[in-house]
Amino acid sequence: MSSYPLKHHSSRITKQNQKLVSQRIDPACLMRIKSLELRAKSVVEGTWNGLHRSPYHGFSVEFTEYREYSPGDDPRHIDWKLAARSNQHYIKRFEEETNLCCHMLLDLSSSMQFHSLGYSKADYAKTLAATFAYFLSTQRDASGLIIFDEQVDSVVPARFTRGQLRRILIELERPPQGSHTNFVSPLKHAIETIKKRGLVVLISDLLSPLEDLNTHLGYLRAKGHEVALFQILDPSEIHLNFNETAIYEDLESGERMALNPKSAQANYQQQLNQHLEEIQNMCRKQGVHYHRLTTDTPLEAGLSDFLTDRAA
Repeated sequence: MSSYPLKHHSSRITKQNQKLVSQRIDPACLMRIKSLELRAKSVVEGTWNGLHRSPYHGFSVEFTEYREYSPGDDPRHIDWKLAARSNQHYIKRFEEETNLCCHMLLDLSSSMQFHSLGYSKADYAKTLAATFAYFLSTQRDASGLIIFDEQVDSVVPARFTRGQLRRILIELERPPQGSHTNFVSPLKHAIETIKKRGLVVLISDLLSPLEDLNTHLGYLRAKGHEVALFQILDPSEIHLNFNETAIYEDLESGERMALNPKSAQANYQQQLNQHLEEIQNMCRKQGVHYHRLTTDTPLEAGLSDFLTDRAA
């Protein structure tokens, strides 16, 4: 068999990847856009949309029942003949069979407020969640949102409706009130309330003990859910690139200590690497997609990696 088609194909992929890299948006520029919806739209329509379109579309056409029309419902589902007879608007309900139902669990605890680049890990994580929701809405897939810190603060049940994206964005726009991280509450809520198998996306810095997280991820996988874990870190947390001895405060516990970053560098790096390795091993054993993103990474890069991983 001739190798020319493969070489020709590789050349086209290389050129396409170069084009994608040149089109990626610097996160610092992206975060200057105040509207989360516009940020998400910029990412999706910039390079991602159309290149990684989901092969799953559509709903079944099995009619189940009527219900009264509510603002935000798709008017195409109104039974106009019934409206003419009753002078009231009713929606035809169909058995929903979106091929992807995505539940996003977003950590907005105090540690997510850390930043060294002018925008926080929370800002980056919110933009990631908004981009997921925006993309899923274009694919006619269902999406939902759970915001948590030490408890579940907000829930938008997963569905595909005309106003669903707006509901998610409204929750994401709210200022975080978080304290410390507790993975048990959101994961337990997801395990108990998500009845249909789907995709569960957890977005967090994961700077907390992993025992409870490991246990509840196992429960989700046992129920047949696909799970993706996005760890969001600031570049300074990776490299501890502070220069001066100072008083440093733990954003979640409030504990303070004097620290010389240069002398603490080696020990910090060892403990961080051990923690990151534990996360990777946990995800590998549980069959969880794991992606670590620093807040200076273009969102398109992380999302492309996730889609490639998921397709494989």
